[in-house]
Formats: sequence, C-alpha cells, structure tokens
Amino acid sequence: MIGGVGGLQQAVVGPPLWLLAEITYRCPLHCVFCYNPTDFARHEDELSTDEWLRVLREGRALGAVQCGFSGGEPLLRDDLEALVAEAHRLGYYTNLLTSGVGLTPERAAALKAAGLDHIQLSFQDSTREVNDFLSHTKTFALKQRVGEMLKAQGWPMVMNVVMHRLNIEHTGRIIEMAHELGAEYLELANSQYYSWALENRGHLMPTSEQLKRAEAVTDEWRVKLEGKMKLFFVSPDYHEARPKKCMNGWGNVFLTITPDGAALPCHTARMLPGLTFPTVREMDLKTLWYDSDGFNRYRGTGWMKDPCRTCPDQEKDLGGCRCQAYMLAKDAAAADPVCPKSPQHGVVQAAVAAANAGEVPARPLLFRDRATSLKLSCSGA
Repeated sequence: MIGGVGGLQQAVVGPPLWLLAEITYRCPLHCVFCYNPTDFARHEDELSTDEWLRVLREGRALGAVQCGFSGGEPLLRDDLEALVAEAHRLGYYTNLLTSGVGLTPERAAALKAAGLDHIQLSFQDSTREVNDFLSHTKTFALKQRVGEMLKAQGWPMVMNVVMHRLNIEHTGRIIEMAHELGAEYLELANSQYYSWALENRGHLMPTSEQLKRAEAVTDEWRVKLEGKMKLFFVSPDYHEARPKKCMNGWGNVFLTITPDGAALPCHTARMLPGLTFPTVREMDLKTLWYDSDGFNRYRGTGWMKDPCRTCPDQEKDLGGCRCQAYMLAKDAAAADPVCPKSPQHGVVQAAVAAANAGEVPARPLLFRDRATSLKLSCSGA
C-alpha cells in the first residue's frame, strides 16, 4: 500500500488496532477543555443502531481488537447496551469513557451483563466547587456514587482528570480523593490545546513551575501508593522538549468514527483543510482505512518537508501532530511548532511565556454548549 504524498514512500499499512466509537456529541456537561470539535452542533445526524452494529463488525473484520465507546456522553444513547453486547460478541476488549451522568445501578448491571470490560470515569477536580464550575453542572456527588457502582460491579476503578491551571494546584488532593474512592488507576492528563481547550488556552495553560510541582507531588504519591494505585501524569505538549508522535502514527493504530459516521485518523482531524474523510455511509471501513486520501495523506514520512524531511528524529516523532501544525503554523504539513526546530516554535514559546507571566485573556471562559458551538461555527473560529 502506498503512503505519503505522491507515493514518495512505500508504507506498510497494518490494520487499526483501536476503534473509537464516538456515538454521540450530546453531553450534559459543558467542560471548558472538551476535545469535541467546536462546531459539533453542525454534526447532529447520528448513526443509527444498525449502522453502528455494521461499523463494529467491519472494524473487527479489519483487525481492530479494542473498542472504546465515547462521546459526548455515550450513556445518552439508549442502544449503548446493544452496541456493547455486539462488540463483546465480536471479541473486542470494550471500554466506556464516561462522565457517569446517566449511570444507575440497574444500567451498570445491564452493561456488565452485556460484556463491558472497563469503564473510565472522568472527574474535573477534587472539590465540588471546582468540579461543578468546570463542567457547568452539579455532578460531583453523582460521580462519587458512580464510583461506588463501578466497584460494586467488579470493574477496575479507572479515573481520569484533565489537569490545567484551574485545578493543577489540587494535584495531591485529587490523588487522595481517587485513593479514597478505591481507584486502581488514575490518569492526570494535562489539557492538550485543541478544540474547546484551544479557545480557552489563555485561561487553562499552567505555568512551568506549576507543572514541576504537580509532577513532584505525583511522584511522592506514587511512592506512597506503590502496589495500590497506578498514577499516570501526561504533560502538555507545549511544555515538552519534543513533539509527540501523532496518534502513534497517522493512520497506523487508531480509527475514530464520529457520531455522524466520518472516519478519522484522530478525533480532531476533520478540521484539516484539503482532506477528504468519507463517512461509513459512503464507504466500508476497509476501503476507508487503506485507500482514502484522508488516511494516506500523512502516513509514513514521504509527505514531509524540511525541517522534518532531513531530521534524524523523523521516525521517532513523525513530525508531531498534524492538527497542531495546522492550528499553530496554518499548514498541516509543517513541523509541529512544539518542536524547537520548527520555524513557528516561537508561537509555542510565546504561549508558555504568557502563562508563566500570569496573563489571562479578557474574554471569559467559553463553556461547551450548543449555542456557543453554533456561534463559533458562524464566526469561523
């Protein structure tokens, strides 16, 4: 299979291993760092149950072994149990990424009976005030009850908290809360600046010192909780010395299906201009994965231009994130500006410097909701 622009490189393309089923953009939460596209309100035509069942079958036939059900809030789909049951029957390892809103003891039991292997529960903070402010909802107590439901069903207790300037000083309290809830895994995932988080970047980006303190606190708790809970601290790209490999390689491992059926190499790729991402209503997954322009455009290294083309580390990071390159350098084929070798690296340095100086934009936080999505879509933001 030819990968790269103009067939400059013969890329060996294997099957996708991870199928992410974003089954709805609907969500009762309004998180300021949501990774759903800012124009999600333009994509409200959701795939039907039968269409999702076909996607699951085609994905498994293609070679995918893990299936994540995400959103929005996937519990808002009444057919979630049926989709989980089919994924389980097909042999996927299944996991649910959820805020917990909509989960009851009865529904938890039904999902367990359907074969759901794993649930990742998101919190926004360790305090009711900040948790509910960041999501623009009153959900803190509910999330605690959901944690008890997960334990009652025998699922591993896996928690995720998006970290940023507004909660990073609470790192120790967040870890302590997770421990008290019986979490076995806690991911402290610093916000990456796409979609809604990019709109709110000036409010959310922590200082370099805050990051160092948070990592140090995490390391201390890692020693305290050795053998009891695993802690994962994911640093934001802007503060890293080198870019991350985009989705472990564009069109290499991950296959995302959006609520309206678009097949993407990552959940934000539809923002990129000049790429065609047909929907599963137009094309089967095998053809999409192996033959579509959207999946082949940035596979391998043949598409690269300098400084990536001649960089000795090109195979390590594959040029970094294509969406980040487009957002910050206005060119999806450019080197990720996170890289010090990028001609646009100054954009990242300026953002970090502004955060370190404590600068906060005059514009208030934008909360993820349908009205704001439509406004941003109309303004072209």
